[in-house]
Amino acid sequence: MADETNYITAEGAKRLQIELNDLLMVERRKVVQEVSDAAAQGDRSENAEYIYGKKRLREIDRRIRFLTKRLEAATVVAPRGAEEKQVFFGARVQLEDEDGCTVTYRIVGVDEIDLRQGDISWKSPLGAALLRRREGDTFVLRRPSGEIEMTIIAVSYGS
Repeated sequence: MADETNYITAEGAKRLQIELNDLLMVERRKVVQEVSDAAAQGDRSENAEYIYGKKRLREIDRRIRFLTKRLEAATVVAPRGAEEKQVFFGARVQLEDEDGCTVTYRIVGVDEIDLRQGDISWKSPLGAALLRRREGDTFVLRRPSGEIEMTIIAVSYGS
């Protein structure tokens, strides 16, 4: 994973940076103070607050290291022009399946996946199948439950 390029949108990089700053400047400082207060109470071997605080501190430090490495390896991809009708990284793609159901997805980096928002990775089977296709293209997507034919209805960039 360290040798892979970590493509990310500007919004995704900003979100990760905000999380990192919050962990460093707020959460970690708060937990360090809680652990210090718990340690001052005496016997640490049976002090649940101290034990939990140390565990939480390790979790925070692990997440800080992960976010730092991901941001250092990140390549922010500039958004395409609004007139672009081909699917590239950052595109919002409206699809219609063979049953006439429509759904919209946005192609993002692996650190930005949010299925509730319709954000899928460019490495996912659907994301990879969409890349470089154009509005009006029809393609077959192979899924575990079988193949499905999909048509690209619209491609847009931006929010």
